[in-house]
Amino acid sequence: MSNYPYVLGVSGASAQPLATRSIELLLRKGKEVHLILSKGAYKVWNAENGVNIPLNPDNQKKFWKEYLNIETENLTCHRWDDNSASIASGSFKTAGMIIIPCSMGTVGRLSSGFSLNLIERCADVHLKEKRTLVIAPREMPWSLIHLRNLTNLAEAGACICPPLPGWYTKPTNIDDMIDFIVIRTFDLFDEEIGNLNRWKEA
Repeated sequence: MSNYPYVLGVSGASAQPLATRSIELLLRKGKEVHLILSKGAYKVWNAENGVNIPLNPDNQKKFWKEYLNIETENLTCHRWDDNSASIASGSFKTAGMIIIPCSMGTVGRLSSGFSLNLIERCADVHLKEKRTLVIAPREMPWSLIHLRNLTNLAEAGACICPPLPGWYTKPTNIDDMIDFIVIRTFDLFDEEIGNLNRWKEA
């Protein structure tokens, strides 16, 4: 657990509700969040939710506060192409970074050290600075290329955390499954961001 901010990257993969819930739970916990949506994420969010997220960082911050019904100043939004942002530098201290959901295109570029946008630049920074980087790849099945790219990232220090629900909690709806995935994912940062019915021996 750290008092430094989290960097949260959202790529153009399906499962945008996982990102939304991550933002919400972190902010409700009083954590500082630096949010980056990839160019594709805006399109997927519109396709899955029928909502256009503003591109302007100030307008986007206002959008999230209203959408999540949270009054906070702990959220900073960045454009995907703003590689001059503070979080693009290794000298900017963070509690870690998560990309949720993470497309296989993003995985492939990260694996090769090829950064096209701010999400990929920040992830590259977290690897070189040996900070916690969590990748939540949203694709199935995985091809051999996917597996090799994910293996490269794991060997470089990233934690690969596929967004899979647990059934022992007896989920009754999709929100239960989303919460399980998000809360368990942030366990990797030693961050308790929500209530979870954890496994207990019978």
